[in-house]
Amino acid sequence: MEQFSAVLRALGDHVSTPAPIVLLDVVEANIRRMQQWADNHGKALRPHVKTHKCVEIGRMQLAAGATGLTAGNLSEAEIFSRAGCEDIFLAYPLWAAGAKAERLRALAQRTRLSVGVESVEALEQLAAAMGDRAELLGVVVEIDCGARRSGVRPADAGRLAALARERGITPLGVFTYPGHGGTFGARERAAQDQAEALRQAVSSLAEHSIEASVVSAGSTPTAEFCTDEVITEIRPGEYVFNDHDNVRLGDCGAENIGLFVASTVVSDQGHSHVIVDAGTKALAREGNPERGYGQVPAYNGYLKLLNEYHGFVELTETAPRPAVGERVAVVPHHVCPVVNSFEELIISNSAGELLARWAVDAQGQLN
Repeated sequence: MEQFSAVLRALGDHVSTPAPIVLLDVVEANIRRMQQWADNHGKALRPHVKTHKCVEIGRMQLAAGATGLTAGNLSEAEIFSRAGCEDIFLAYPLWAAGAKAERLRALAQRTRLSVGVESVEALEQLAAAMGDRAELLGVVVEIDCGARRSGVRPADAGRLAALARERGITPLGVFTYPGHGGTFGARERAAQDQAEALRQAVSSLAEHSIEASVVSAGSTPTAEFCTDEVITEIRPGEYVFNDHDNVRLGDCGAENIGLFVASTVVSDQGHSHVIVDAGTKALAREGNPERGYGQVPAYNGYLKLLNEYHGFVELTETAPRPAVGERVAVVPHHVCPVVNSFEELIISNSAGELLARWAVDAQGQLN
């Protein structure tokens, strides 16, 4: 991560802090590596756009061989559809009422759209929203594989898929999210739980004479363990940028981090910390006081506390102190909410050349 400081020096006054800096060569390599892994293991790759929310990056993923994109809400799906993506999976238990019903119906008529479903109530709402165009919509039943977030029990997936068929909606298969693989040492076990649950869910659909053409697995931390033959596609998101959590989990190396936040030291009153201009409005508040809210590798420091516009960089007694006015790189623990804080990405490379400024097209789009 030492190269981040050199990039900041090279960019100089081209960047006003706080700002997200994307190293395009690293991002390109990350995209190639994940696509190659998916191809080598016979899995379709459907990246989640919630990480970058950027049309240009979505196009890069599709050009590299992704079969489609995954969206986290209807707004994201609409934005990437308008940008030309022809196959979108909305991996969320959408409640298609009011204006969302009209938007869903319109979107399904211009792109190949599938939606996650995990309750009878939500499925009935989807059917009502689609009306006489129900056949245009595919649903993928969400199952819980141990994360205890959303999703039905694997054995119940078939009943929900059969109800979709009765309502004229095409049941495509099943998906899950192994969120319990996001802690140190848990990735492989979570992937095993995921495969076992998906296999049970596929059998449940078969009991209702429904073939699961889509068996979708997820998460960047567990991607390398998604080798079970039951899985047809993977939906990682963070891999495009990676972050400190991915490094901590052993999912990637520091050289694979493709985004950091440029910040400026704005105060040093001789405490054990200095203050930078990146607070919760830039970094979001993901982390905890024990391990912090972001890393400052150039000074072996970490963000111990965040206010809205203040970031408290804790330093050791023996560490050098950055000067007021100095720019320092902050490596996020979780990159996804950080990107959503900004309207544009500063596109550079590892040599510090300013290449472009790309819009965060779905920034702030939450519905």
